[in-house]
Amino acid sequence: MKSEGRQSVRVQTRGGITIELFPRYYRRPCDRRKGKRYKGVYAGLLLLGIHDQCTPGLAAMVSAYSALLSSFEEVRQVLCDHGITLDVKVIRKLAYRYAERGRAAQQAGQIPLNDEDSLQGRRVFISTDGGRTRLREKKRGPKTQKGRTRYHGKWREPKLLIIYVVDAEGKQEKSFSPFIDGCFNGPDGLFRLLKAYLESLCVDQADQVLFVADGAHWIWNRVPGLVRKLGLNPDNVHELLDFYHAVEHLGKVAGLRKKWSAKERKSWVTKHRGLLLKGEAATVVQAVQAICRGRNSKAIKTEREYFVRNEHRLSFPAIKALNLPIGSGAIESSIRRVVNLRLKGPCTFWYKENAAKMIMLRSYYKAGRWNQLKLMANSHISQLAA
Repeated sequence: MKSEGRQSVRVQTRGGITIELFPRYYRRPCDRRKGKRYKGVYAGLLLLGIHDQCTPGLAAMVSAYSALLSSFEEVRQVLCDHGITLDVKVIRKLAYRYAERGRAAQQAGQIPLNDEDSLQGRRVFISTDGGRTRLREKKRGPKTQKGRTRYHGKWREPKLLIIYVVDAEGKQEKSFSPFIDGCFNGPDGLFRLLKAYLESLCVDQADQVLFVADGAHWIWNRVPGLVRKLGLNPDNVHELLDFYHAVEHLGKVAGLRKKWSAKERKSWVTKHRGLLLKGEAATVVQAVQAICRGRNSKAIKTEREYFVRNEHRLSFPAIKALNLPIGSGAIESSIRRVVNLRLKGPCTFWYKENAAKMIMLRSYYKAGRWNQLKLMANSHISQLAA
């Protein structure tokens, strides 16, 4: 790279102080744009972890507030209370670029782990699910009178994962902060992300591995392949249908009997709920098949196939005997805290790439792993990505 000499740069600190520096500016000879400054970097500032003319402490604080609060405008107001004046556009840029650097380090396998993060001899709980967010997608046709591009507000499904450890009593270990993350790259993209996390945690050394999810095809069709790629012992891996989703579908089955009273439906659901907990899954499947006869309707087929397809994932007594969870409440809670409370709202539309960055920031913050994201965003890999 060619040196363009020293140039004046104002760097803002976390304390609200602006410092004027004169670092050297470097660019590649091929980067020439007419009417604009050449594309390049301040190498000295980059080595110190100073990106976008702000210190690492300020970038981390702005990104943390962006993940915690409900809008960038609220972040601007909170920063003003701390004596830091930043425009909403600057705040948005700092947060998104912080997530970009963290994701670059994560994709390169540079995930900093603590001694408590080892999965050797532990019991691991893994679950995935999808949420809902409205994305801003460009619409064909002429622009508006103000020159703006028209767009669709399509509902899309961000997919999340959670990994945590349970103790001998089946409760989540407090010493192990969960790993939460997500993406918009579809099922294959999420399982690649899940595989990267599990490999870095050495999940093949775990004592027991439990996959819990609802009956979604995109999840269970990919779990066996993931187990093979990770080299896990099949005897230590368990697949389980979320108990509460199964009970919900029992209610839908009872609802197909239009001639039953509300009391009869409730009694039938309660009876077969107890049979599921006792391990009599085959009896429940036979009862569902007996009810779902008659008209060849779509609802009957859907509910019947749900239980037939997942019959081998209804071993609730065996999982309870191992003191492992039988519900996927952890991932449901993560969907609400990470996606719904930040990305989902009236008249809220996101660009796909920006929504994915916000999911990463908020996932690490809510999982209690913000310090690890700070190390990732300031690593050498992230500096190369910047």
